[in-house]
Amino acid sequence: MKATLFTDGGARGNPGPAGIGVVLRDPSGEVIGEIAEGIGETTNNVAEYSALIAGLELALAKGITEIEVFMDSELVISQLKGEWKIKNDRLRTLAVKARALLNRFEPHSLVHVRRELNSDADKLANQGMDAAMLDQALDAESPGQQSFLE
Repeated sequence: MKATLFTDGGARGNPGPAGIGVVLRDPSGEVIGEIAEGIGETTNNVAEYSALIAGLELALAKGITEIEVFMDSELVISQLKGEWKIKNDRLRTLAVKARALLNRFEPHSLVHVRRELNSDADKLANQGMDAAMLDQALDAESPGQQSFLE
């Protein structure tokens, strides 16, 4: 089955509270999966890779075999296409995982899009960042105590 995947990740503060957003659509444009998740405190680039990895894992779980990925992160797209070097060890580890997941789809493609063409995933990533900020605030209020949300 074929699908399109839109992913976005971000961090407020870079590093800061981070979130990921994922929208998976079938060929008719119907949403078949979404993710809006806080991922703790990290950088924008780690969040972008994390969103891609989560989206690819979701697509595999849904039985997708062909995928076209759209992201507004030029860095992630260019690094995964081998156009840019990956100098950061953390990003290199994430890129290896993302590449291994991508290779499970045949065919697959990576497309860089302008931010405004990725608004659904961006909205979900912002919801994830809001959740990460809330978690951070709750942790600050009661250090050493377990949150009722856990």
